[in-house]
Amino acid sequence: MEHIDSLIKEAAKWFALPLIVVLLAGSLFFTIRLRFVQIFRFRDAIRETIASQQSGASGPLSPLQAFMTSLAATIGVGNIAGVATAIVSGGPGALFWIWCYGFLAMPMKFAEASLGMHYRVAHGDDVLAGPMYYLRDGLKSRSLAWTYAFLAGMAVLLTTPFTQPNSVADAVGSQLAKQDLSLGVWHAYGFNISRDHLTIGIILGILTWLVTVRGVKALGRAAEKLSPLKVGLYLIGGLVVLLTHITNLPYVLKLIFSEAFSVKAALGGTLGYSIITAIHYGVLRGVYANEAGYGTGAVAYGTAKSQHPEQQGLAAMTEVFIISFITSSISGLSILLTGVWNAGGARTVAPIVQKFAETFPTYGGFTVTSVLHSVGSTGSAAVVQAFNQPMPAFGGWMVAISMFLFGYTVLIGWGYYGEQFFEYIFGPRIIVPYRWFYCLLIPFGALFKVDLVWNWGDIVNGLQVFPNVIGLVALSGLAASYAKRRTAGQNTS
Repeated sequence: MEHIDSLIKEAAKWFALPLIVVLLAGSLFFTIRLRFVQIFRFRDAIRETIASQQSGASGPLSPLQAFMTSLAATIGVGNIAGVATAIVSGGPGALFWIWCYGFLAMPMKFAEASLGMHYRVAHGDDVLAGPMYYLRDGLKSRSLAWTYAFLAGMAVLLTTPFTQPNSVADAVGSQLAKQDLSLGVWHAYGFNISRDHLTIGIILGILTWLVTVRGVKALGRAAEKLSPLKVGLYLIGGLVVLLTHITNLPYVLKLIFSEAFSVKAALGGTLGYSIITAIHYGVLRGVYANEAGYGTGAVAYGTAKSQHPEQQGLAAMTEVFIISFITSSISGLSILLTGVWNAGGARTVAPIVQKFAETFPTYGGFTVTSVLHSVGSTGSAAVVQAFNQPMPAFGGWMVAISMFLFGYTVLIGWGYYGEQFFEYIFGPRIIVPYRWFYCLLIPFGALFKVDLVWNWGDIVNGLQVFPNVIGLVALSGLAASYAKRRTAGQNTS
C-alpha cells in the first residue's frame, strides 16, 4: 500500500505542471478574450444570480435553482480541507494564488456556463447538457466529446465518492474523538477500520441515494435549501475566528503576499522554491475549490429554465467569486490567524516564517515556535482546530456540521454530473445501475487515507480539463459575444 501511495504522489507531482500551465494560460486567455468581464459586468452577475425562470423556456430548474445546484456541487470539502491542505503544504502564499486563480477563472466559468446553455439538448424538462455537447455540436468532434464524457465520468466515480466522505469523516471523526464519543476501531482481516468513519460513510451514502434516485428536480430543491445554510453557517464561524484574532490580520496578510511573490524570494534558492510550491498548491486547490476548467458548470447551468446563455454565464461568475474569495478565504485565514499549522507544512515554510520573525518576533500574538511546533493536523482537522480556539465548545462542531453539509451537497451534485456523462456514452439504461454503484462507493471513501485521496483526485479530475479547455478556446468567439450581450432590463450604458 505504501508503494502505491508513493507512486500516486509522484504521478500527481509530475502531472501538476502541465495542468497548472493550461489552467493559468486558459484563464488569462479568457480574461482578455472576454474583455475582463469579471470586472465590467460584476454588478450584472450579482443581479442575474437571483433571476427568475422565464416563460416558454425549457429546463427542469429555475435559474436560481441551477445556480444553487452548481454552488452545492462546487462548495465542498475542497473549500475547507483542500484550502487547508494547500496552506499546510504550500505555505501562506498558496492562499494568494487561490485568490489569483479565482479572479482569472471567472471568465472561464462564464464560458463554460454560457456554452453549456447554448449547446444543451432540451425537450421540455428533459435536458442533456455538458461540455460533450459543445464539443460534439460546436467543435464538431465526436471523438473529443466522447473522451471528455469518459474522463469526466470516471473522475466522478473515482474521486467524488472518496474525497468528500473522506474529509467529512476526518472532520466529524476528529470532533467525536475530542468529545470522547468515538465508536472505536474495528480490527478485521488485518485491517484497522474506524467505526466512526464507516458509520459516517454509510449515513452519507444513504442520504445521497435518497436524493439521487428522485432525479434532478429533487436535487434542485435540496440544493436551494442546503446551499445558503452551509455557506451561512461556515461564514458565521469564520467571522468569529477573524474578529477574535483581528490584531494578527496585518501580519498574516503581509506573510501571504510576501511569500506568494517577492523579488527577494524569486532570487533565493529556498525562498524561490517556496513560490513555486505556493503556486502549485494554490492553483490546484483553487481549481478543486471553484471547478473552473472542469466543465461541470456546463452541466448545472444547462438545466436552467432560461433562454439567455449570458444569464447563466454571469451567475457562474458569482459562484466563483463566492467560492474563491469568501469560503476559501475563511478556511485559509482561520488557520493562519490562529497559528494552526501542520508540522509538515510548517517545515515547508519554516525559512520564510523565520525570516519574517526577524521583523515581527511575536508574529501578532503567537511566537514562531508555536507556529512551527503547533499540533499537527491535516486537511479539515486543521480548520476544526482553528475554529475551536475562539469557540471551544462550538467551533469544532460548527466545522464538522459544515463539512457534512459541504460533502453531502457535493455528493448529490456530482452524482448528477456523472449521470449526465455516462448517459452520453451508454444511453439512459445506465442511469439506475450507475446511481446504485455511485452511492455504494461512498462508505468505502470514508475509510481511505487523506493524502492518497487528494493526490489521486488531482490526477483524475485534472484529465478532464484538457479536452474541455480545447473546446472552450475553439468556441471562445461565441462566449465573447455572450459576454457583451445584455438581457432585457439590464443597464446598457
